Formats: sequence, C-alpha cells, structure tokens
Amino acid sequence: MAEKTAKKDTLITKLDKVLTPVGQKLGNEKHLQAISNGMLFGLPFLVIGSFFLIIANPPINIDRYNPHTANFFMKIMAGWKYWAVANYSAITQPFNMTMGIFGVICAFGIGYELSKNYKRLNAATDGMISMAVYMMVTTQVTKNNNINLNYLGTNGMFVAIIIGLLSVEVTRFIERRHWQLKLPDSIPPMVATFINSLIPLLANIIVFYGTNLIVVVLTHSDFPTFVLKILTPATALANNLWGFILIVTLGNLLWLIGVNGSNVIFPIVFAVGIAESGANAALVAKGLPPTHLMNLQMFRIAVLGGSGNTIALILLMMRSKVEKFRTLGKLAIIPGICSINEPIIFGVPICFNPIWGIPFLISPIINLILTYLAEEYHLIGMGYIVDPSFTPYFAQAYMCSMDWRNIIFWTLLIIIGVFIYLPFFRVAEKNELEQATRLKIAE
Repeated sequence: MAEKTAKKDTLITKLDKVLTPVGQKLGNEKHLQAISNGMLFGLPFLVIGSFFLIIANPPINIDRYNPHTANFFMKIMAGWKYWAVANYSAITQPFNMTMGIFGVICAFGIGYELSKNYKRLNAATDGMISMAVYMMVTTQVTKNNNINLNYLGTNGMFVAIIIGLLSVEVTRFIERRHWQLKLPDSIPPMVATFINSLIPLLANIIVFYGTNLIVVVLTHSDFPTFVLKILTPATALANNLWGFILIVTLGNLLWLIGVNGSNVIFPIVFAVGIAESGANAALVAKGLPPTHLMNLQMFRIAVLGGSGNTIALILLMMRSKVEKFRTLGKLAIIPGICSINEPIIFGVPICFNPIWGIPFLISPIINLILTYLAEEYHLIGMGYIVDPSFTPYFAQAYMCSMDWRNIIFWTLLIIIGVFIYLPFFRVAEKNELEQATRLKIAE
C-alpha cells in the first residue's frame, strides 16, 4: 500500500514540475489574457443582441399551426410569429448593431485590454486605433457603392484578435523608439494625448491598411478572407470534434495540477464557439436551419456544471454517508448549477488526485461526443444564441437554441456523469469512512 502511494506521489510530483510552470505561464501571458478579457468585453452586446433574435424567431412551426384546433397558448405563439414576420427588419436591428458588429467591439476590447496589461496610460486610445484599423481592412466598397459588412460580426473574430494585438504592438514599437513629438509641459494632458496618438494611428493605418491593399492586389481577395485561409489548419483543430476534445482535455489536465485550465483554453474554444453560433444565427435570421455543429453549445457542454462535469459528483456528495462530502455537496450545488466548481475542485480535492482525475477527464469527453451526435442527428437544437455565462445550466440549455429538448438532454448528460463518477465516489467514501473508524478506535 505504501509502495503504491509512493508511486502515486512520484507521478503527481513529476506532472506538477512539468505542467504547473507551463500552465501558469500561459494563464498569465498578456496576449492570451487580452484575448480572453477582450471577448468578454463584448459579451453583453452578444447576449442582448441574442434576445432580439429570440423575439424575431418565436419557437413555433407556423406550417403546422391550425387556428381551428390550436389551444390558447398556441394562438398566442402564432400571433407572436405573424407580428415578428411583419416587423422582422425593425426587430432585428438591435441584433445587427450588437452581434452584427461583435468583431468591431472585440477589436476595441482586445486592444484596450492588452494596452492595460502593458500598464499604458492611453488604453482607450489604443483600443480606438485597433477598432478603426479593423474597420478599414474588413469593410469593402462594392461596385454599387454599398459597404460590405460581412466581417464586422462574428465572422471577423480572428481578424479582430490579430489586429487588436498587433496594433498595440505597433504603437509600443513607435513609443519605445521615441518617435513622438516633444511637447512643452504647458500643453494640457488631453491635448498631448491627442497629438501623440497621431503618429501611432498613421503608422497602424500604413501597416495594416497597406497590407490589405497589397493582399487585394496579389490574391484578388480581401484581407479577412486571406487571413482565414492561412488560419484554416489552426482553426480546424478546435472546429473539429476530436481537436476540440483534445483542447478541453488539456485544460482539464491543468485543473488537476491546480492551474485554472479554463482560462488557458478559453480564448481558443470560445472564439470558435462564438463564430459558429454567429454563423448559425445568420442562417436563422434568413429563415434557414442552423448547420454549424461546433457552436457555443459545445463549449457550454465542456464545462457543464463546471469543468469535469463535477455537478454529477456534487449530486452524489449531497447524499453521502460522509459528513464532509455531504456538507460540501450542499454548499456547492448552487454554484455547480451555474458551472462554478472551484469549491469542489479544491475542496474534495480533485486537483492533485489522479483517482478523481479519471472521471474528471472522461465525463466531458463522453458529453461532447454525445452532444455532437445529438446535433448531427437533430435530436436536439443546434446553438445559435449566445447565452449569458454562469446562468443555471437549464436556462443555458434552452436559451442557446430555444429548444426544450436541450434541457432534457443536458440533464441526461449530468445523470450519465453521476454513473461515471459513482464507482470512484464509492471508493473515496469507503476510504473516508474507514479512516473515521480508525480515528475513533485510536481515541
């Protein structure tokens, strides 16, 4: 027994030495933090915009509606549908000006957050430069003198990330070389900020808009299309079920050594989920069914009840014979329903415990595979709405697709998680009870 414990400790020690520094370095990396915080910066716009998309697309199939046999509720839903169809453009205008310009918001947010991470004084100005340059390279004037706005929304996410990060680096490059006008101290700070932003703004326009013009001439495609072609191999990893599972599993491995793995993988999986949900939302807005499987719902499932699907473990703990587990389960149930599980990860603890690590890694993998198949065979609705983070899982399940089947399916995934955790929980419970018995005998 002692030999097994020593081997387990040796394995944990080796993993800790190798993975902890890497995880901490990635979690604290300025650019990754800027991407994560910059996208969260725009999340309220996505959520509010999604509400208006819900209003414009009531959950009723009007082709199957019969006014002579319909009940009172269905008549209300049909009236809502007729009103929505008649006023669709007016209803979806807030959606177009929130989710429809999410790329613009992210370009500002990422530039602003990176500037803040560098502790620069003019973070807002840097964010505005990022946003202005992003709009220059993503909006194209058509032959009819109309502006193509296709890449201002979630389609332009990756271009927004690139420009949001690089535009700040261009500005810092200029300032480190003191390529600025020397102003007397008598100049008011606001005036000095205005004057000193001229050269960085001009430099960013020359660099990025100039690159855009070169790309257009050489490839006969716009800058966003060119960037997406280059990034296709990288984004394909996260936009593929097995690649997505690999990324999620790596994040969960970091959790097992005490590092917040969700923060590390968030910029990748969330960006893909937002883009895919945005593509689905665009289809729904045109009256077409959503088709993109790797939407934001997949990310929500990856952290259902918290990373590792630990809400399943919480349900087991709430009925445990061990008072410690029972108390912790009751305290953690509300946060767990909202996908917050630090109390369980560090309270059980799951981190630095390879036994708990097995169901912690397996449960999300099974959940993701089942969700992908359920979407593929239309057993549940595909996600096309960006729901608020940290809301109860059943609310997220319905809001992401306006399909009640998703609530049942997500609940079923939690039940499956209970059976995955059950044998490991029984072993842990047995050990705790035996240890308590030994302590009583010793006393």
